[in-house]
Amino acid sequence: MLSLTVHAILAVVVVLVTLRANPTIFRRPDSGPMFSPMELALYGVAVASVVGGWTFNIRFVTENTDGWLTNPLWGDGSWAQYMDLMFDNAAASSASIDFIIANVVLLPLIAIADGRRRGINKPWLYFVVTLFASFTAGWAFYAATVERQRRLGARVPVEAAVSS
Repeated sequence: MLSLTVHAILAVVVVLVTLRANPTIFRRPDSGPMFSPMELALYGVAVASVVGGWTFNIRFVTENTDGWLTNPLWGDGSWAQYMDLMFDNAAASSASIDFIIANVVLLPLIAIADGRRRGINKPWLYFVVTLFASFTAGWAFYAATVERQRRLGARVPVEAAVSS
């Protein structure tokens, strides 16, 4: 359980570092609501993903270990056992390899390339979020960031609108 606690703390830290790295995107809007309905939906998906996934992660660790201080790298309840079970049968292997490729290749490629084009600082942090929170949470956080950036950039200052 200690390893899960550390994972949870690291997830929060990475999200906070991402927010601090992008103050212009995550600033309070000049007008309108703090979050758009789309941002709220995406953050809701992220939270649901973390709650759902972590429910099973906690169950996996508690069912396969006998205490807080267990080896998170190998043995019962470890990362190695978790990975073995991901490939326990052909159906699990199919879903697992798809998930791994999407998480380790696709998300970083899109988040880094697209994030740089959009001026998002440290876009690789969205991949790091997936390592500690969940794959879906990392994607949803990135999509919410893009939505927020779009929404904030779409506002035309009153002075500019008047002079046009």
